[in-house]
Amino acid sequence: MKHHDQVADAFGTTAAAYLTSAVHATGADLQTLARKVAATPGASVLDLGCGAGHVSFAVAPHAQSVVAYDIAEPMLATVAGAAAERGLSNIHTQQGPAEKLPFDDASFDWVLSRMSAHHWHGVPAALKEVKRVLKPGGRVLFVDIAGADHPLLDTHIQAIELLRDASHIRDYRADEWIALFEGAGFRAEVRSRWRLPLEFDAWVARMRTPPERVIAIKSMWKNAPDEVRQYFAVQEDGSFELDALMIEAK
Repeated sequence: MKHHDQVADAFGTTAAAYLTSAVHATGADLQTLARKVAATPGASVLDLGCGAGHVSFAVAPHAQSVVAYDIAEPMLATVAGAAAERGLSNIHTQQGPAEKLPFDDASFDWVLSRMSAHHWHGVPAALKEVKRVLKPGGRVLFVDIAGADHPLLDTHIQAIELLRDASHIRDYRADEWIALFEGAGFRAEVRSRWRLPLEFDAWVARMRTPPERVIAIKSMWKNAPDEVRQYFAVQEDGSFELDALMIEAK
């Protein structure tokens, strides 16, 4: 199975869980995205790697049109159903990978992405496509889990993420994000960083992580060096905290 298929398969079976996930459905970052879009009258918005659609739902009341774009068809069906229930008729769904966008040049005022890019097969290719579909003066806001600056911490969090979700590729560090955006011709800066607390049982249940991998994650946390456990605030039940960041580019 190719990686794109793995992502589509992994998130196709978990769409409903992501729609109702409090971690995904709430957060100050969603309010920030909505506020930014609201400041652009009549904005056309692309929600890239939309997942269960929480960004689309947050910004749609402030935008002229929103395209919710994702590789997993069942996610898009979930978004379409929820958008109809909420009366958000300006949200349209479209299926495909981040690296190949089926849109004309200069189509969008905003390209937004939240908690998706760590699954993308080719971030540089995706960012080149983002630049192509942005209107002149258009802007980009990405929110994602951040890799850790120290290699010891970074190795642990990438391993934990991969055990939980086989479609995981990489949580990029802030400096990596800046370099990736600059490589695609953007000027980028980190707008904010925060900690994201995760309740262990809900975190693995949402992804339907196989039992043997759940055991492996718990074992990794239990046997991790003290400074790793302290940094990620690992609790007795395996709950912990991740780093998240918001990056803005133009």
